[in-house]
Amino acid sequence: MNQTKQFNSVYIIGISFISALGGYLFGFDFAVISGALPFLRKEFALDPLWEGFLTGSLALGCIAGCLIAGNIAEKYGRRPGLMVAAAIFAVSSLGIALSKGLVYFVVMRFAAGIGVGMASMLCPMYIAEISPAAVRGRNVAINQLTVVLGILITNLCNYFLADTGADAWRWMFGLGVIPSAIFLLGVIWLPESPRWLMKAGQPEKAKSVLSRIGAVAFVDTTLKAIEKSLAGGNSKQSYKAVFEKSVRPAVLVGITLAVFQQFCGINVVFNYTSTIFASVGSSLNQQLFETVSIGIVNLLFTLLAMWQVDKLGRRPLMLIGSLGLSLLYIALAFLLQSHAAAGLVSILVLLAISTYAISIAPITWVLISEIFPNKIRSEASTVAVVSLWGAYFILVFTFPILAKVLGTYGPFYLYAVICFCGFLFIKTKVKETKGQTLEELEDNLIRH
Repeated sequence: MNQTKQFNSVYIIGISFISALGGYLFGFDFAVISGALPFLRKEFALDPLWEGFLTGSLALGCIAGCLIAGNIAEKYGRRPGLMVAAAIFAVSSLGIALSKGLVYFVVMRFAAGIGVGMASMLCPMYIAEISPAAVRGRNVAINQLTVVLGILITNLCNYFLADTGADAWRWMFGLGVIPSAIFLLGVIWLPESPRWLMKAGQPEKAKSVLSRIGAVAFVDTTLKAIEKSLAGGNSKQSYKAVFEKSVRPAVLVGITLAVFQQFCGINVVFNYTSTIFASVGSSLNQQLFETVSIGIVNLLFTLLAMWQVDKLGRRPLMLIGSLGLSLLYIALAFLLQSHAAAGLVSILVLLAISTYAISIAPITWVLISEIFPNKIRSEASTVAVVSLWGAYFILVFTFPILAKVLGTYGPFYLYAVICFCGFLFIKTKVKETKGQTLEELEDNLIRH
């Protein structure tokens, strides 16, 4: 059957983009700290320990957000969870902008992390659950596209706000209210996940949602597959079920990939761009311009990943990314150690960003959203994404301390080793998932 007749492509892409606006909030808060740090160091007289904790406090909030999202998503549905995330993010953005002291700032950034953590878990899961298998990888990658759009637009705003004075950082954070409001309004229009509706005992509503997504044959096949995957299981699952023997291999793969996405080190480049380029003599204006360059390259190669994820596949892209980053980090560390020209450092940084953007960045979220069984998807996704944010906190908290002790270049040798270990893990443990429905994946990865 013709693809356009089998699926309502415009509708599918529309709801994918709206739900993926949560990724924009992720990208905003992820990038805003890079432009704000030069101002925050002066505002709050930050030492390396406080700089790392201030940056990483977002991740601590994200961990709490994932746990909250998991409970809301199971009890009330995916859609209410997305609405709560948007509301929390809007309030916290204003709170950060109006901060009068360091402790209040950290508390508000923790609150922002709750919203980001909820969105980071719910958006990919929701998109995976409403997307047909043939386009699921591309649609989940839309979430990563909105993340990088958030990073790029935020970096541009940071660059143009930098000359407005010592309070520029307040405007940088305060602008987060705008995408939060747009996201909240968009979520109101979204349907609930048909897989959650089936799990909640609402098959007619699930059928209604699926009928807007695809043709009758697609609806019937999907409903039968969901029923089969849910058969024999309780509607409510405890976190103990996530580590049962039958699902443990898939869960461990998901957790390991989530942790690796952070420990691969690239988010140090995103969050500490100013520190890296200051070490080779770049001015503040040059440092902020580099963040814009990073955002542009990140966007271009994320678009390339969206084009290839359902063609080349998940596993080959992950292998290319992990090995490529390992080699690039060694070269980058050498350039930083030898105090090479900022232009050469910039080339290596942009190559590393492009490698990450086409592979580990989007594909990790795709795999986390699709490798877990229907019955425990919410709980297993929570565990994986909590692990991801825990790893992110460790990464960004330790970098200023390691950079002070080892030099800015030192940590990149460590990240090179981690990336090579990640390459070996992917080669031996990660299976290809493209082109299979969520229920087929469950059958192939769990039951066999």
